[in-house]
Amino acid sequence: MKLYDESIKELLAGLDISKAKSLDIANANWTDVGDHNLILRADMAYELGGGTNPAVSAMAVTCNDEFVNADEVILIGPDLNEIQNDTPYARIAIVKVAEESLGDGNALYNAIRKIEYVRYHINPKGYMTRISASNNREPVRVGKEALNEGLDFAKVGKLFLDTYHENKNIEAVKLIFITDPAFDYKSLAEQAKRLEDITGAIDHIFKNVMMDCGSCSLQKVCDEVEGLRELHFSVH
Repeated sequence: MKLYDESIKELLAGLDISKAKSLDIANANWTDVGDHNLILRADMAYELGGGTNPAVSAMAVTCNDEFVNADEVILIGPDLNEIQNDTPYARIAIVKVAEESLGDGNALYNAIRKIEYVRYHINPKGYMTRISASNNREPVRVGKEALNEGLDFAKVGKLFLDTYHENKNIEAVKLIFITDPAFDYKSLAEQAKRLEDITGAIDHIFKNVMMDCGSCSLQKVCDEVEGLRELHFSVH
């Protein structure tokens, strides 16, 4: 699984690690409230990615220890208890899986989507994610009561990691939260779209028998991503 590796390398290179904090998640326990995580505007302290603020979500899969060798939750910017108003926001998940564990063909695509869909099944108390998959936006409403009870990114991140590990193919996850107002969210959004384009190309390859690459809308992605073209011609 090297299809995302070059994009992961570029994404990580764009992060200012000097500003990053690795969060202690050892005892960061918090309640997942399931489908009952409704936060009305009156109960909201602020929104991450609210209004016209960026709210970027990115996910990539790898087998490379260079990118992920253990579970980690990283924060770039202020923590939840330090934020006062609506602010830009991003969440990046780089997921390490065992080599060849995802299979091939439609099984590969479905396995990647299953990893991505984890975000729909995580509902930390006082942290209501409002996902728009069509434009990779993932704003979050944060509740006043939860903040008073000690909600922070370590607790949110720990719930994410626990839920990811319900998938037996996942070995480790690097989860990055970004709230720094000065961060380049526009570039990150472009990188997130590229990651999604790679996933879309995998689906296209296994569902479409088109061999005329010149007329394919995903030609640019296949040309630039190592392994996609080979995957295409190994199938058809």
